Amino acid sequence: MHRSHRLLSDKVALVTGASSGIGAAAAHVFAREGAAVVLAARREERLAGLVRDLRDDGHEASYVVTDVTRPEDTARAVRHAVERYGRLDAAFNNAGVGGDQTPLHLMDDVVYDTVMDTNVRGLWNCLRHEIAAMLDGGGGAVVNTASVGGLVAIPAAAPYVAAKHAVVGLTRAAAGEYAARGIRVNAVAPGATRSEITEDWFGRNPGLRDAVVGVTPQGRIAAPEEIAQAAAWLCSDRSPFLTGAVVPVDGGFTNG
Repeated sequence: MHRSHRLLSDKVALVTGASSGIGAAAAHVFAREGAAVVLAARREERLAGLVRDLRDDGHEASYVVTDVTRPEDTARAVRHAVERYGRLDAAFNNAGVGGDQTPLHLMDDVVYDTVMDTNVRGLWNCLRHEIAAMLDGGGGAVVNTASVGGLVAIPAAAPYVAAKHAVVGLTRAAAGEYAARGIRVNAVAPGATRSEITEDWFGRNPGLRDAVVGVTPQGRIAAPEEIAQAAAWLCSDRSPFLTGAVVPVDGGFTNG
């Protein structure tokens, strides 16, 4: 693909939750589309391997070990992008956890705390530092990973559903607040996608995979690259008038 035809040519992009699943797929997709990528997650061994693979393929990539629940970590990841590459053009805030498939009245407090802290406060931490850097750089684009659980209810996943609805709320609030200052903020809402979270859910709930496939009009589970491609487009200059949107990438699940 010619350099000028790539979605993210000459962009600097930060990807959180980059060590597996959608985040790892995004590392490859964003790099192939021309971005210099900064990968952020907690598992250094996986990050180092990803960066090595990307560099071997001729891409510009680096990583920062990051726990998004720690504001100093998110600040360091953004600072790394700016100091190494001169600016931050795009951010894909994908870090998150799934919690348990347990009825609400049986859910342990620690599950609620963990899910909300990572999925909501973690996003809050990222947005604050990313937006500040983008304001200094004259603008940018942010994509947050919500979920179909941020649009409709998912049984026995109350904290996750609450957290992903909060992701939608933060996305819309930030989009409205910074639209006039050159920053677009959107979200993708994946349906069932091959990832550690979904595989864990399916493994602990026999029959759940078949049930999910059965209510998805396309009749399948998404590949993580399919979500990453949507995020790359939302981060690119080819979606200039799109902000505050929550884009379902769910095989038609929420279309019923």
